[in-house]
Amino acid sequence: MELKQHFITTNRPFREGSVEVFQQNISTQNVKKATLTITALGLYEVELNGKKVGDALFTPGFTYYPRHLYFQNYDVTGMLNAENILTVYLAQGWYCGRFTFNNKVQIYGKCPAVSWILTVEDQAGMHRYYSDDASVKAIASPYEYAGFYDGEVYNQSREQEIFRPVKFTGHVPEIIEESTLHVRIREEMPLQTVTKHSDVTILDYGQNFAGIICINPSKMQGNQLKLRHGEILNPDGSLYTANLRKAKAETVYHKGSGIYRPRFTYMGFRYVELSGVEYEDGLLTAYAIYSDMERTGYFTCDNPLVNQLYSNQIWGQKSNYIEVPTDCPQRDERMGYTGDGHVFAHTGAYNFNTEAFWDKFLKDIRYSQEANKEGYVAPTLPAPPGEQGIGFMSMLGWGNCVCIVPEMLYWHFGTDRYIREYYDCMKRFVECEIRKMGGILGKKDLWIQPSLGDWLAMGRDVKYMAMHNGPVSNAFIVNDLRIMVWAATLLGKTDDAEKYAAQLEKTRAAYIKTFVKKDGTMKDDYQGAYIMALKMVIPAGDLRNKVYTNLTERIRRDGMQTGFFATEHILPLLAKNGDDKLAFDLLLDEHCGGWMYQIKAGATTTWERWDALRPDGTVNETKMSTDNMVSFNHYSFGSVGKFYYQYILGIQPLEPGFSKIKIQPHIDNRIGAFRGNYKDIRVSYDGEKLHLSTPADTTVILPDGTVQEVSSGNYIFSVKESVNEKI
Repeated sequence: MELKQHFITTNRPFREGSVEVFQQNISTQNVKKATLTITALGLYEVELNGKKVGDALFTPGFTYYPRHLYFQNYDVTGMLNAENILTVYLAQGWYCGRFTFNNKVQIYGKCPAVSWILTVEDQAGMHRYYSDDASVKAIASPYEYAGFYDGEVYNQSREQEIFRPVKFTGHVPEIIEESTLHVRIREEMPLQTVTKHSDVTILDYGQNFAGIICINPSKMQGNQLKLRHGEILNPDGSLYTANLRKAKAETVYHKGSGIYRPRFTYMGFRYVELSGVEYEDGLLTAYAIYSDMERTGYFTCDNPLVNQLYSNQIWGQKSNYIEVPTDCPQRDERMGYTGDGHVFAHTGAYNFNTEAFWDKFLKDIRYSQEANKEGYVAPTLPAPPGEQGIGFMSMLGWGNCVCIVPEMLYWHFGTDRYIREYYDCMKRFVECEIRKMGGILGKKDLWIQPSLGDWLAMGRDVKYMAMHNGPVSNAFIVNDLRIMVWAATLLGKTDDAEKYAAQLEKTRAAYIKTFVKKDGTMKDDYQGAYIMALKMVIPAGDLRNKVYTNLTERIRRDGMQTGFFATEHILPLLAKNGDDKLAFDLLLDEHCGGWMYQIKAGATTTWERWDALRPDGTVNETKMSTDNMVSFNHYSFGSVGKFYYQYILGIQPLEPGFSKIKIQPHIDNRIGAFRGNYKDIRVSYDGEKLHLSTPADTTVILPDGTVQEVSSGNYIFSVKESVNEKI
């Protein structure tokens, strides 16, 4: 790859947040075609004659830099004049800027670097202009600071020492390929209210989201302004920012020319605090940003609270599908979490076409895993460089993403490509799980080690889960073994299928013996243990019936008390076993610990903690290590979206890619009429009849149990009489 030869940086001593700016003058005549090929270790944005090239943000993207990097190609034919100025901004980004909850710098390298090739075909022939040409110079940067956590300080008139461009001598990744997925500016977010509060102004956009604020200097009655971003307000109406931890999440803008748009940062917010100038209409414009993904799923019903929850999980996905499946968009974290990612993966794949998003993240998994001496998949990816082994906690439930997501992609998008391409990654991870069985606690065929278990379940703190995570953690191992048997069989790997089938039976038997009592109670008696055992481990039969009965007794007694992993499965498990009313009771529960509690508290995205905002109105700032941990925009509990699609609308695949479909809606009068779709599969219920439009052969199971087989077409079913009419 020719780009590898042309990386440049400057000789500036490292300073966190600095941004370099390079310029190249180019003369052309009668251009026939011009292409700019560019990449960076860090973040770049490029302008040609003062206009941004392309519409992607945070290019070239976040990857495992020791091995892998993306580049972009731009057709700039129509942007060239006779005399041209190419301007390239280079920021530190994920590569060497401040990142991770440890707030580290220089994680992947000592300084950012950029490489480009401008290929111009004109009447004189073919010309190439390189980033390391003598014609490239460094110019003064308008940025005093730019970083993901603290934001930007922008001053076009500042005087700054200029450091000359030099050849980059650091490590360049072996694999450089063209990107296919980009973060872009999406919806303009309408401003809802403007409130004067002491000497600042509070702007409410009415929706928590990940995005940026653009500034129009022609509307400024002053020379400098500051924007601070937050998700909620304090009781006195001021901006709440304690949950941002070490992230400043602010913009400091010195008046200049032209619309200012943040290039190298984004924020998670609903509210903005403006200081330094008075607000005028048109001064600020907010935009949501997220990765490329086409909307494929919709839902609405007569119950406004149920609709709001659906909207919340949509916005949770938009806010956290930014290059990688992040945990949250606001605080000093925003890392690619494998556990959060797979928990929401099924819901997300109904909401949007996420195949390209997961295609990219599976590459991050592969390259990070190859650097892990134990073959493990880390809880956050792309992982820091080096041989990262397993620490004090196993973090089971997170790295299992490597097995869970390829299976999800198979069923949702009808392709075995990811099973084939990532089979070796899945196998390495499962082999690691098998090697860890036994261990110092001596449970043969199980991996017993402290971990997070059903993370953030109500009533169970970290210490409890660390010592009682076994039934959750090992349920994931059983599930991984099941997936490996299925994948090996699918790919014709008979020896592997037999090997993992034998281990599956041994681990399942050990699990039941260790964690499940004969009367169907779990030895670690919390709801997540019951749910994960039922979902992933215990086969049909008397014991399973007993475990299920014990679970429902606890739900009726205690309400829902599930965490990150079990929440995805609780409502589907109840509905699948005929407890529709109990499932809808939980969905509609307005007490603390349920989804509707968040809605009643004004949430517009799902929260990290069920009690992020306590009933007394205070924020749950319980510390994890030395910092609080409370996000109001975490999508994990938004995995309830799968229940909307698969059980309320009843849309499920019977064959990969929905080439054959099952429709089995679950109706509850408390949500009233409903309608929705996944792609071309459309379902609606008007209170008496079920309307279906299906593109493929479909098995329809009506609420009274009547089963009907239909081909593609439009149908109306009488729910009470179970009679259908083809239109």
